[in-house]
Amino acid sequence: MPPRLRLTAINFDCADPEALATFYQRATGLDPHPASDGEFAGLAAADGLFIGFQRVDGHKAPSWPGGDVPQQAHLDFDVDDLDEAEALLLELGASKPEFQPGGDRWRVFLDPAGHPFCLSPARRADRPAGS
Repeated sequence: MPPRLRLTAINFDCADPEALATFYQRATGLDPHPASDGEFAGLAAADGLFIGFQRVDGHKAPSWPGGDVPQQAHLDFDVDDLDEAEALLLELGASKPEFQPGGDRWRVFLDPAGHPFCLSPARRADRPAGS
């Protein structure tokens, strides 16, 4: 039997780790990691998941949806209210590309460093997956 893997961390390359960590902290409510030092910043979830942001000199933001510079990473978030979450994220500095491949099923945004991420309506017990 292969070993069990448990995801413990996701790390993003970026030009400004503190700014990107602040964006995601304000968007998610995750706790800032105390070891953040300017070259690296992180957020910690209660379940142990860690999201890190590391400075890379000459970082090039992804060019979504074109793909000249690949996505590099992609996060998906469930939200209770798509419109409310969209308003918050835009206020925090995200942008919403004109191209939206998910129709009414999900929305694509770009974080302040250009990484794409998606919002989907939270699944409820009374709604089957995919609806």
